[in-house]
Amino acid sequence: MDKFRMIFQFLQSNQESFMNGICGIMALASAQMYSAFDFNCPCLPHYNLAYGLGILLVPPFILFLLGFVLNNNISMLAEEWRRPQGQRGKDPAVLRYMFCSMAQRAMIAPAVWVSVTLLDGKCITCAFCTSVPVETLGNASHPGLSQGEMKRVLARIPCKEIYDGQEFIANEVAVRYLRCISQALGWCFVLLMTTLAFLVRSLRPCFTQAAFLKSRYWSHYIDTERKLFDETCAEHARSFAKVCIQQFFEGMSTDLAAAHCHPPRKAPAEAGETAEKLLGITDQGTMNAALKSWHRCKPPLHLHPPVLPSSNGWVGEKQPPAQPPVPRKEMAAYYSRV
Repeated sequence: MDKFRMIFQFLQSNQESFMNGICGIMALASAQMYSAFDFNCPCLPHYNLAYGLGILLVPPFILFLLGFVLNNNISMLAEEWRRPQGQRGKDPAVLRYMFCSMAQRAMIAPAVWVSVTLLDGKCITCAFCTSVPVETLGNASHPGLSQGEMKRVLARIPCKEIYDGQEFIANEVAVRYLRCISQALGWCFVLLMTTLAFLVRSLRPCFTQAAFLKSRYWSHYIDTERKLFDETCAEHARSFAKVCIQQFFEGMSTDLAAAHCHPPRKAPAEAGETAEKLLGITDQGTMNAALKSWHRCKPPLHLHPPVLPSSNGWVGEKQPPAQPPVPRKEMAAYYSRV
């Protein structure tokens, strides 16, 4: 158990590495899911396109949403975006940085799914089998079939066991043609995603280094502030519960002592130390007001008190030290010598 506790603490302290690991696991899981998925094309003109594009696009969208759901910062981003202005302003650049960071990680698993699907070629073959150029790859001069019947025959290309259009175009020729296009699209997609990842990771800090550092700093600050606030609330709740329980049992012991004429026991010294941790918040209404105030008007990010004006100038300005008053006798002697 100690080893698991150490691993859990390490993952909590290294949240970025933890999220990268989660995204990598999701990417491997998406590839494994596709390899285990039983792809069955309906081989019908009006259903092939919907089925093929659905398998190509719907699972990546689900994986993209799961990438956001598994990210702990999504609730923090939503809270920061929806909270009232209060005493602390909201920086849109920080919110954009947080969203882009989460979106980059959430895009890994969908990108892997789309890449594996396109390189495999089954979805494109099923979706666009009715668009095979028969006049180029096969025999377009075969009489006796209308355009609708021709599409019905071509829609059976992914299903070799029921395909009966060898006189129009060979099944292997059409499958190889569509798979070649699908693999070309797959490699283009991989190249595009790799190029975009390179540009985002390497070139963005070069052009906006100051803004990038500022956004990253305040993003880390918001995350750290939320963790510390949760820890402080948990510690306050523990102290509050401890004092409440101690007072309950002290009251019960007082009642029992009054009934049986036994002197009540003294409260332990730890009760005073626990009460000090409550910081004066000792009832439910005050605690609710404090939590509401934290949500509505968070304290400003300024660790020093504001400089207030005075009658002689600003309090914060450096004033020359005051000279001590000269005694009257010394003043009279000075003027007599003059």
